[in-house]
Amino acid sequence: MERLSGLDASFLYLETPSQVMNVAAILQLDPTTVPGGYTFTTMRAEMARRVTALPSLRRRLADSLTNVDHPVWIEDDDFRIERHVHRIAVPSPGRVEELSQTCSHLIGQVLDRKKPLWDMWILEGMEDGKIAIMLRMHHACVDGATVADLLGELATSTPEPPMVDPGKVAMSAGSASRRDLAVGGAINVFLQRPVAALRLIPKTVPVPFEWFRRVRSGQGMPAPFLAPHTRFNGPLTARRSIALTQLPLADVKRVKEHFGVKVNDVVLAIAGGALREYLEAHDELPDAPLVGLVPVSVRGAEEKDLVVSGTNKVTGMFTRLPSNVADPVERIRVAREYANLSKAHLQEIDDNMLRSFAEFAPGNSMAALMRLYGDRRVAALHPPIFNAIVSNVAGPASDMYLLGGRVESVYPLAPIFHGLGLNMTVFSAAGELNVGLLTCNDLANDISALASAFHDQLALLLDAVDRGETLGADA
Repeated sequence: MERLSGLDASFLYLETPSQVMNVAAILQLDPTTVPGGYTFTTMRAEMARRVTALPSLRRRLADSLTNVDHPVWIEDDDFRIERHVHRIAVPSPGRVEELSQTCSHLIGQVLDRKKPLWDMWILEGMEDGKIAIMLRMHHACVDGATVADLLGELATSTPEPPMVDPGKVAMSAGSASRRDLAVGGAINVFLQRPVAALRLIPKTVPVPFEWFRRVRSGQGMPAPFLAPHTRFNGPLTARRSIALTQLPLADVKRVKEHFGVKVNDVVLAIAGGALREYLEAHDELPDAPLVGLVPVSVRGAEEKDLVVSGTNKVTGMFTRLPSNVADPVERIRVAREYANLSKAHLQEIDDNMLRSFAEFAPGNSMAALMRLYGDRRVAALHPPIFNAIVSNVAGPASDMYLLGGRVESVYPLAPIFHGLGLNMTVFSAAGELNVGLLTCNDLANDISALASAFHDQLALLLDAVDRGETLGADA
Protein backbone atom coordinates (compact mmCIF):
# COMPACT_ATOMS: atom_id res chain seq x y z
CA MET A 1 0.00 0.00 0.00
CA GLU A 2 1.03 3.63 -0.51
CA ARG A 3 -0.14 6.29 1.95
CA LEU A 4 -1.49 9.52 0.42
CA SER A 5 0.31 12.64 1.51
CA GLY A 6 -1.68 15.31 3.30
CA LEU A 7 -1.72 17.49 0.17
CA ASP A 8 -2.91 14.61 -2.02
CA ALA A 9 -5.63 13.71 0.50
CA SER A 10 -6.68 17.35 0.89
CA PHE A 11 -8.03 17.31 -2.65
CA LEU A 12 -10.29 14.45 -1.58
CA TYR A 13 -11.46 16.36 1.49
CA LEU A 14 -12.06 19.55 -0.52
CA GLU A 15 -14.32 17.83 -3.05
CA THR A 16 -18.07 18.44 -2.99
CA PRO A 17 -20.69 18.06 -5.75
CA SER A 18 -20.16 21.74 -6.64
CA GLN A 19 -16.38 21.78 -6.12
CA VAL A 20 -15.07 18.87 -8.15
CA MET A 21 -11.32 18.22 -8.00
CA ASN A 22 -10.76 16.90 -11.52
CA VAL A 23 -7.69 17.62 -13.63
CA ALA A 24 -8.10 17.01 -17.36
CA ALA A 25 -6.34 17.11 -20.70
CA ILE A 26 -8.32 17.41 -23.94
CA LEU A 27 -6.44 16.25 -27.01
CA GLN A 28 -7.50 16.59 -30.63
CA LEU A 29 -6.21 13.77 -32.81
CA ASP A 30 -5.89 12.95 -36.49
CA PRO A 31 -7.13 9.33 -36.56
CA THR A 32 -5.85 8.67 -40.10
CA THR A 33 -2.42 7.88 -38.65
CA VAL A 34 -3.71 5.04 -36.42
CA PRO A 35 -2.14 1.76 -37.64
CA GLY A 36 -4.86 -0.36 -39.26
CA GLY A 37 -7.37 2.50 -39.08
CA TYR A 38 -9.29 3.97 -36.17
CA THR A 39 -12.07 2.17 -34.35
CA PHE A 40 -13.16 2.75 -30.78
CA THR A 41 -12.71 -0.93 -29.96
CA THR A 42 -9.10 -1.10 -31.14
CA MET A 43 -8.20 2.18 -29.43
CA ARG A 44 -9.68 0.99 -26.13
CA ALA A 45 -7.84 -2.32 -26.48
CA GLU A 46 -4.56 -0.46 -27.02
CA MET A 47 -5.24 1.68 -23.95
CA ALA A 48 -5.86 -1.52 -21.94
CA ARG A 49 -2.48 -2.84 -23.07
CA ARG A 50 -0.72 0.40 -22.17
CA VAL A 51 -2.30 0.63 -18.71
CA THR A 52 -0.57 -2.60 -17.72
CA ALA A 53 2.68 -0.58 -17.67
CA LEU A 54 1.19 2.48 -15.91
CA PRO A 55 0.94 1.60 -12.20
CA SER A 56 -0.59 4.97 -11.27
CA LEU A 57 -3.65 4.14 -13.41
CA ARG A 58 -4.21 0.77 -11.72
CA ARG A 59 -4.38 1.91 -8.08
CA ARG A 60 -7.50 2.81 -6.13
CA LEU A 61 -8.28 4.28 -2.73
CA ALA A 62 -8.66 2.23 0.46
CA ASP A 63 -9.71 3.39 3.91
CA SER A 64 -11.35 2.09 7.07
CA LEU A 65 -12.98 3.36 10.26
CA THR A 66 -9.91 2.26 12.25
CA ASN A 67 -7.56 4.36 10.09
CA VAL A 68 -6.81 7.67 11.84
CA ASP A 69 -4.58 8.90 9.03
CA HIS A 70 -5.08 9.71 5.35
CA PRO A 71 -6.29 6.96 2.95
CA VAL A 72 -3.92 4.70 1.04
CA TRP A 73 -3.51 3.52 -2.53
CA ILE A 74 -3.84 -0.19 -3.25
CA GLU A 75 -3.79 -2.22 -6.45
CA ASP A 76 -7.23 -2.62 -8.07
CA ASP A 77 -7.43 -6.40 -8.43
CA ASP A 78 -10.69 -6.09 -10.36
CA PHE A 79 -9.47 -3.53 -12.92
CA ARG A 80 -11.54 -3.48 -16.13
CA ILE A 81 -10.82 -1.10 -18.99
CA GLU A 82 -14.56 -0.90 -19.81
CA ARG A 83 -15.10 1.01 -16.58
CA HIS A 84 -12.65 3.70 -17.64
CA VAL A 85 -12.65 4.20 -21.41
CA HIS A 86 -15.92 5.44 -22.95
CA ARG A 87 -17.04 7.16 -26.10
CA ILE A 88 -19.46 9.97 -26.81
CA ALA A 89 -20.46 12.00 -29.86
CA VAL A 90 -19.78 15.71 -30.20
CA PRO A 91 -22.80 17.69 -31.49
CA SER A 92 -22.71 18.81 -35.11
CA PRO A 93 -20.81 20.49 -36.70
CA GLY A 94 -18.10 19.22 -34.35
CA ARG A 95 -16.00 22.34 -33.90
CA VAL A 96 -13.92 23.27 -30.85
CA GLU A 97 -16.96 25.15 -29.54
CA GLU A 98 -19.08 21.98 -29.49
CA LEU A 99 -16.16 20.03 -28.04
CA SER A 100 -15.95 22.61 -25.24
CA GLN A 101 -19.66 22.32 -24.49
CA THR A 102 -19.49 18.53 -24.24
CA CYS A 103 -16.37 18.56 -22.06
CA SER A 104 -17.90 21.26 -19.82
CA HIS A 105 -20.43 18.66 -18.72
CA LEU A 106 -17.86 15.88 -18.26
CA ILE A 107 -15.36 17.94 -16.24
CA GLY A 108 -18.00 18.63 -13.58
CA GLN A 109 -18.81 14.98 -12.89
CA VAL A 110 -17.36 13.40 -9.72
CA LEU A 111 -15.15 10.36 -10.31
CA ASP A 112 -16.15 7.08 -8.66
CA ARG A 113 -13.85 6.51 -5.66
CA LYS A 114 -14.48 2.74 -5.69
CA LYS A 115 -12.21 2.37 -8.73
CA PRO A 116 -8.99 4.04 -9.97
CA LEU A 117 -9.59 7.79 -10.11
CA TRP A 118 -9.41 8.39 -13.85
CA ASP A 119 -11.37 7.89 -17.02
CA MET A 120 -10.96 8.55 -20.72
CA TRP A 121 -13.65 9.80 -23.07
CA ILE A 122 -13.16 9.36 -26.81
CA LEU A 123 -15.20 12.04 -28.56
CA GLU A 124 -16.25 11.24 -32.10
CA GLY A 125 -18.01 13.39 -34.69
CA MET A 126 -15.45 16.19 -34.87
CA GLU A 127 -15.25 18.18 -38.09
CA ASP A 128 -12.84 16.96 -40.79
CA GLY A 129 -13.09 13.43 -39.41
CA LYS A 130 -10.96 14.22 -36.36
CA ILE A 131 -11.51 12.74 -32.91
CA ALA A 132 -10.80 14.10 -29.45
CA ILE A 133 -9.80 12.43 -26.20
CA MET A 134 -10.56 13.77 -22.74
CA LEU A 135 -8.44 12.23 -19.98
CA ARG A 136 -9.81 13.03 -16.52
CA MET A 137 -7.90 12.35 -13.32
CA HIS A 138 -8.48 13.32 -9.72
CA HIS A 139 -6.12 15.95 -8.32
CA ALA A 140 -5.35 13.55 -5.47
CA CYS A 141 -3.29 11.45 -7.87
CA VAL A 142 -1.74 14.06 -10.20
CA ASP A 143 -0.40 17.58 -10.35
CA GLY A 144 0.50 19.53 -13.49
CA ALA A 145 3.93 17.96 -13.82
CA THR A 146 2.68 14.40 -13.36
CA VAL A 147 -0.05 14.97 -15.97
CA ALA A 148 2.67 16.05 -18.40
CA ASP A 149 4.72 12.99 -17.45
CA LEU A 150 1.73 10.70 -17.93
CA LEU A 151 1.01 12.16 -21.36
CA GLY A 152 4.70 11.66 -22.13
CA GLU A 153 4.38 7.97 -21.23
CA LEU A 154 1.16 7.52 -23.20
CA ALA A 155 2.34 9.50 -26.21
CA THR A 156 4.94 8.24 -28.66
CA SER A 157 7.08 9.82 -31.37
CA THR A 158 5.64 7.50 -34.05
CA PRO A 159 2.18 5.99 -34.63
CA GLU A 160 3.37 2.43 -34.04
CA PRO A 161 2.43 0.94 -30.64
CA PRO A 162 5.44 0.74 -28.31
CA MET A 163 6.59 -2.23 -26.28
CA VAL A 164 5.43 -2.10 -22.66
CA ASP A 165 8.05 -2.02 -19.91
CA PRO A 166 8.05 -5.39 -18.07
CA GLY A 167 9.42 -3.70 -14.96
CA LYS A 168 6.46 -1.34 -14.77
CA VAL A 169 4.03 -4.17 -15.51
CA ALA A 170 5.40 -5.94 -12.43
CA MET A 171 5.01 -2.86 -10.22
CA SER A 172 2.05 -2.86 -7.86
CA ALA A 173 0.60 -0.64 -5.15
CA GLY A 174 -0.05 -3.83 -3.19
CA SER A 175 -2.89 -4.49 -0.79
CA ALA A 176 -3.80 -3.31 2.70
CA SER A 177 -5.55 -5.03 5.57
CA ARG A 178 -7.48 -3.13 8.22
CA ARG A 179 -4.63 -3.86 10.60
CA ASP A 180 -2.10 -2.35 8.15
CA LEU A 181 -4.24 0.76 7.76
CA ALA A 182 -4.78 1.17 11.50
CA VAL A 183 -1.21 0.52 12.65
CA GLY A 184 0.48 2.52 9.89
CA GLY A 185 -1.92 5.42 10.40
CA ALA A 186 -1.42 5.43 14.17
CA ILE A 187 2.38 5.46 13.80
CA ASN A 188 2.17 8.44 11.43
CA VAL A 189 -0.30 10.44 13.51
CA PHE A 190 0.93 9.77 17.04
CA LEU A 191 4.68 9.28 16.53
CA GLN A 192 6.01 10.76 13.28
CA ARG A 193 3.70 13.73 12.86
CA PRO A 194 4.40 15.35 16.28
CA VAL A 195 8.13 15.22 15.48
CA ALA A 196 7.44 16.82 12.09
CA ALA A 197 5.39 19.54 13.80
CA LEU A 198 8.26 20.38 16.16
CA ARG A 199 10.54 20.82 13.14
CA LEU A 200 7.96 22.84 11.23
CA ILE A 201 7.02 25.40 13.88
CA PRO A 202 10.39 27.23 14.03
CA LYS A 203 10.36 27.57 10.25
CA THR A 204 6.80 28.86 10.23
CA VAL A 205 6.78 31.52 12.98
CA PRO A 206 8.81 34.13 11.02
CA VAL A 207 6.85 33.70 7.77
CA PRO A 208 3.76 35.87 8.51
CA PHE A 209 5.89 38.65 10.04
CA GLU A 210 8.21 38.74 7.04
CA TRP A 211 5.22 38.59 4.70
CA PHE A 212 3.60 41.54 6.50
CA ARG A 213 6.85 43.51 6.27
CA ARG A 214 7.14 42.83 2.55
CA VAL A 215 3.48 43.74 1.92
CA ARG A 216 3.97 47.09 3.67
CA SER A 217 7.11 47.82 1.64
CA GLY A 218 5.58 46.58 -1.63
CA GLN A 219 8.48 44.15 -2.13
CA GLY A 220 6.79 40.78 -2.10
CA MET A 221 3.78 38.63 -2.80
CA PRO A 222 0.37 40.18 -2.14
CA ALA A 223 -1.22 38.89 1.05
CA PRO A 224 -4.29 36.64 0.89
CA PHE A 225 -7.73 38.25 1.24
CA LEU A 226 -6.54 41.59 -0.20
CA ALA A 227 -7.49 40.92 -3.82
CA PRO A 228 -10.22 43.05 -5.47
CA HIS A 229 -13.58 41.39 -6.06
CA THR A 230 -14.63 40.13 -9.51
CA ARG A 231 -17.50 38.02 -10.83
CA PHE A 232 -15.24 34.95 -10.58
CA ASN A 233 -14.94 35.29 -6.80
CA GLY A 234 -18.27 33.80 -5.77
CA PRO A 235 -19.69 30.48 -4.60
CA LEU A 236 -19.75 27.68 -7.18
CA THR A 237 -22.57 25.57 -8.49
CA ALA A 238 -22.12 22.19 -10.20
CA ARG A 239 -22.29 23.76 -13.69
CA ARG A 240 -19.02 24.27 -15.55
CA SER A 241 -17.99 26.23 -18.60
CA ILE A 242 -14.72 25.84 -20.47
CA ALA A 243 -13.05 27.56 -23.41
CA LEU A 244 -10.17 26.18 -25.47
CA THR A 245 -7.83 28.04 -27.80
CA GLN A 246 -4.30 27.96 -29.20
CA LEU A 247 -1.62 30.63 -29.58
CA PRO A 248 1.36 30.08 -31.91
CA LEU A 249 4.32 29.38 -29.63
CA ALA A 250 6.65 31.01 -32.17
CA ASP A 251 4.76 34.30 -31.76
CA VAL A 252 4.95 34.06 -27.97
CA LYS A 253 8.69 33.40 -28.17
CA ARG A 254 9.09 36.28 -30.62
CA VAL A 255 7.59 38.61 -28.02
CA LYS A 256 9.78 37.03 -25.33
CA GLU A 257 13.00 37.51 -27.31
CA HIS A 258 12.20 41.06 -28.39
CA PHE A 259 11.45 42.33 -24.89
CA GLY A 260 14.07 40.21 -23.13
CA VAL A 261 11.64 38.51 -20.76
CA LYS A 262 10.61 34.95 -19.97
CA VAL A 263 7.76 32.99 -21.54
CA ASN A 264 6.01 33.01 -18.17
CA ASP A 265 6.18 36.83 -18.10
CA VAL A 266 4.50 36.93 -21.51
CA VAL A 267 1.81 34.50 -20.31
CA LEU A 268 1.14 36.61 -17.20
CA ALA A 269 0.99 39.80 -19.28
CA ILE A 270 -1.42 38.23 -21.75
CA ALA A 271 -3.56 36.79 -18.94
CA GLY A 272 -3.68 40.15 -17.16
CA GLY A 273 -4.54 41.96 -20.38
CA ALA A 274 -7.20 39.41 -21.32
CA LEU A 275 -8.86 39.77 -17.90
CA ARG A 276 -8.70 43.55 -18.27
CA GLU A 277 -10.37 43.36 -21.70
CA TYR A 278 -13.03 40.92 -20.50
CA LEU A 279 -13.93 42.76 -17.28
CA GLU A 280 -13.83 46.16 -18.97
CA ALA A 281 -16.35 44.92 -21.54
CA HIS A 282 -18.65 44.05 -18.62
CA ASP A 283 -17.94 47.39 -16.87
CA GLU A 284 -16.48 45.42 -13.92
CA LEU A 285 -12.75 46.22 -14.06
CA PRO A 286 -11.34 46.95 -10.56
CA ASP A 287 -8.90 49.83 -10.14
CA ALA A 288 -6.45 47.65 -8.22
CA PRO A 289 -4.45 44.90 -9.98
CA LEU A 290 -5.94 41.44 -9.85
CA VAL A 291 -4.07 38.75 -7.93
CA GLY A 292 -3.15 35.41 -9.46
CA LEU A 293 -2.05 32.16 -7.84
CA VAL A 294 0.71 30.54 -9.87
CA PRO A 295 1.34 26.85 -9.02
CA VAL A 296 5.07 26.17 -8.69
CA SER A 297 6.59 22.69 -8.88
CA VAL A 298 8.88 21.77 -5.98
CA ARG A 299 10.19 18.57 -7.52
CA GLY A 300 13.74 18.03 -6.39
CA ALA A 301 13.30 19.97 -3.15
CA GLU A 302 14.65 18.26 -0.04
CA GLU A 303 11.94 16.16 1.63
CA LYS A 304 13.61 14.95 4.82
CA ASP A 305 10.98 16.53 7.15
CA LEU A 306 7.97 15.12 5.27
CA VAL A 307 6.13 12.14 6.76
CA VAL A 308 4.89 11.12 3.28
CA SER A 309 6.22 12.49 -0.02
CA GLY A 310 3.08 11.97 -2.11
CA THR A 311 2.27 12.76 -5.74
CA ASN A 312 1.43 16.48 -5.61
CA LYS A 313 4.79 18.24 -5.32
CA VAL A 314 3.70 21.81 -5.69
CA THR A 315 3.44 25.10 -3.83
CA GLY A 316 1.76 28.35 -4.78
CA MET A 317 3.07 31.81 -5.61
CA PHE A 318 0.80 34.84 -5.28
CA THR A 319 1.52 37.52 -7.87
CA ARG A 320 -0.25 40.65 -9.02
CA LEU A 321 -1.51 40.64 -12.60
CA PRO A 322 -1.14 43.83 -14.67
CA SER A 323 -4.89 44.13 -15.26
CA ASN A 324 -4.85 47.81 -14.25
CA VAL A 325 -2.26 48.76 -16.89
CA ALA A 326 -3.69 50.04 -20.19
CA ASP A 327 -0.58 49.91 -22.39
CA PRO A 328 0.32 46.38 -23.59
CA VAL A 329 4.09 47.01 -23.54
CA GLU A 330 3.93 48.53 -20.06
CA ARG A 331 1.85 45.49 -19.04
CA ILE A 332 4.63 43.09 -19.95
CA ARG A 333 7.17 45.18 -18.02
CA VAL A 334 4.90 45.33 -14.97
CA ALA A 335 4.13 41.59 -15.23
CA ARG A 336 7.86 40.85 -15.13
CA GLU A 337 8.35 43.19 -12.17
CA TYR A 338 5.45 41.65 -10.21
CA ALA A 339 6.66 38.11 -10.97
CA ASN A 340 10.26 38.87 -9.95
CA LEU A 341 9.12 40.37 -6.63
CA SER A 342 6.97 37.33 -5.91
CA LYS A 343 9.71 34.86 -6.89
CA ALA A 344 12.22 36.60 -4.61
CA HIS A 345 9.72 36.40 -1.74
CA LEU A 346 8.84 32.75 -2.45
CA GLN A 347 12.52 31.76 -2.39
CA GLU A 348 12.66 32.78 1.27
CA ILE A 349 9.89 30.32 2.18
CA ASP A 350 10.56 26.62 2.62
CA ASP A 351 9.61 24.81 -0.60
CA ASN A 352 7.74 22.11 1.30
CA MET A 353 5.92 24.29 3.85
CA LEU A 354 2.54 23.90 2.12
CA ARG A 355 3.01 20.12 1.82
CA SER A 356 4.17 19.91 5.45
CA PHE A 357 1.14 21.77 6.78
CA ALA A 358 -1.18 19.71 4.60
CA GLU A 359 -0.11 16.61 6.53
CA PHE A 360 -2.26 17.90 9.41
CA ALA A 361 -5.43 18.16 7.26
CA PRO A 362 -8.21 16.82 9.53
CA GLY A 363 -9.89 14.49 7.05
CA ASN A 364 -13.60 14.07 7.75
CA SER A 365 -13.75 17.36 9.67
CA MET A 366 -12.25 19.22 6.73
CA ALA A 367 -14.70 17.59 4.31
CA ALA A 368 -17.67 18.52 6.53
CA LEU A 369 -16.47 22.12 6.86
CA MET A 370 -16.04 22.39 3.10
CA ARG A 371 -19.61 21.16 2.49
CA LEU A 372 -20.87 23.71 5.01
CA TYR A 373 -18.72 26.43 3.41
CA GLY A 374 -20.26 25.71 0.01
CA ASP A 375 -23.84 25.14 1.15
CA ARG A 376 -23.89 28.38 3.20
CA ARG A 377 -22.24 30.33 0.35
CA VAL A 378 -19.59 31.65 2.74
CA ALA A 379 -17.34 32.61 -0.18
CA ALA A 380 -19.67 35.56 -0.85
CA LEU A 381 -19.11 36.92 2.67
CA HIS A 382 -15.34 37.56 2.71
CA PRO A 383 -12.81 39.26 0.41
CA PRO A 384 -11.25 37.03 -2.26
CA ILE A 385 -8.10 35.14 -1.30
CA PHE A 386 -6.97 35.75 -4.88
CA ASN A 387 -8.71 36.22 -8.24
CA ALA A 388 -7.58 33.46 -10.59
CA ILE A 389 -5.20 30.53 -10.97
CA VAL A 390 -2.65 31.00 -13.76
CA SER A 391 -0.58 27.92 -14.56
CA ASN A 392 2.06 27.36 -17.24
CA VAL A 393 3.12 23.75 -17.95
CA ALA A 394 5.85 22.90 -20.43
CA GLY A 395 5.21 19.97 -22.75
CA PRO A 396 7.21 18.23 -25.49
CA ALA A 397 8.41 20.28 -28.46
CA SER A 398 8.19 17.42 -30.99
CA ASP A 399 5.19 15.77 -32.63
CA MET A 400 3.25 13.29 -30.49
CA TYR A 401 1.04 10.31 -31.28
CA LEU A 402 -1.50 9.15 -28.71
CA LEU A 403 -2.72 5.57 -29.19
CA GLY A 404 -1.61 5.95 -32.81
CA GLY A 405 -3.39 9.24 -33.56
CA ARG A 406 -1.30 12.34 -34.31
CA VAL A 407 -1.86 14.94 -31.59
CA GLU A 408 -2.88 18.34 -32.95
CA SER A 409 -3.66 20.08 -29.65
CA VAL A 410 -3.43 19.43 -25.90
CA TYR A 411 -5.72 21.62 -23.82
CA PRO A 412 -5.16 21.53 -20.03
CA LEU A 413 -7.88 22.01 -17.40
CA ALA A 414 -7.52 22.26 -13.62
CA PRO A 415 -9.98 22.71 -10.73
CA ILE A 416 -11.70 25.83 -9.44
CA PHE A 417 -12.79 26.51 -5.86
CA HIS A 418 -15.53 28.34 -4.00
CA GLY A 419 -14.62 32.03 -4.18
CA LEU A 420 -11.86 31.25 -6.72
CA GLY A 421 -13.82 30.40 -9.80
CA LEU A 422 -11.38 30.88 -12.67
CA ASN A 423 -8.51 28.64 -13.73
CA MET A 424 -6.33 29.59 -16.71
CA THR A 425 -3.82 26.88 -17.63
CA VAL A 426 -1.50 26.86 -20.64
CA PHE A 427 0.41 23.86 -22.01
CA SER A 428 3.10 24.20 -24.67
CA ALA A 429 3.39 21.35 -27.13
CA ALA A 430 4.45 20.88 -30.76
CA GLY A 431 4.74 24.58 -31.56
CA GLU A 432 1.49 25.69 -29.93
CA LEU A 433 0.59 27.31 -26.63
CA ASN A 434 -2.65 25.52 -25.73
CA VAL A 435 -4.93 27.50 -23.43
CA GLY A 436 -7.63 25.90 -21.27
CA LEU A 437 -10.00 28.14 -19.31
CA LEU A 438 -12.38 26.74 -16.69
CA THR A 439 -15.03 28.57 -14.68
CA CYS A 440 -18.48 28.04 -13.22
CA ASN A 441 -21.20 28.70 -15.76
CA ASP A 442 -23.26 30.58 -13.17
CA LEU A 443 -20.36 32.98 -12.60
CA ALA A 444 -19.59 33.60 -16.27
CA ASN A 445 -21.45 32.03 -19.19
CA ASP A 446 -19.36 33.72 -21.89
CA ILE A 447 -15.89 32.44 -21.03
CA SER A 448 -15.17 32.08 -24.76
CA ALA A 449 -14.87 35.89 -24.86
CA LEU A 450 -11.97 35.64 -22.42
CA ALA A 451 -10.31 33.05 -24.69
CA SER A 452 -10.69 35.45 -27.64
CA ALA A 453 -9.06 38.16 -25.55
CA PHE A 454 -5.90 36.03 -25.31
CA HIS A 455 -5.54 36.36 -29.10
CA ASP A 456 -6.22 40.11 -28.94
CA GLN A 457 -3.51 40.61 -26.33
CA LEU A 458 -0.91 38.61 -28.26
CA ALA A 459 -1.74 40.62 -31.38
CA LEU A 460 -1.17 43.88 -29.50
CA LEU A 461 2.23 42.69 -28.33
CA LEU A 462 3.20 41.53 -31.82
CA ASP A 463 2.24 44.95 -33.20
CA ALA A 464 4.48 46.54 -30.58
CA VAL A 465 7.33 44.24 -31.65
CA ASP A 466 6.82 45.23 -35.29
CA ARG A 467 6.98 48.92 -34.28
CA GLY A 468 10.22 48.28 -32.43
CA GLU A 469 8.93 49.35 -29.03
CA THR A 470 11.03 48.48 -26.00
CA LEU A 471 10.43 48.16 -22.28
CA GLY A 472 10.96 51.14 -20.00
CA ALA A 473 13.00 50.94 -16.83
CA ASP A 474 11.57 49.00 -13.89
CA ALA A 475 9.95 51.13 -11.23
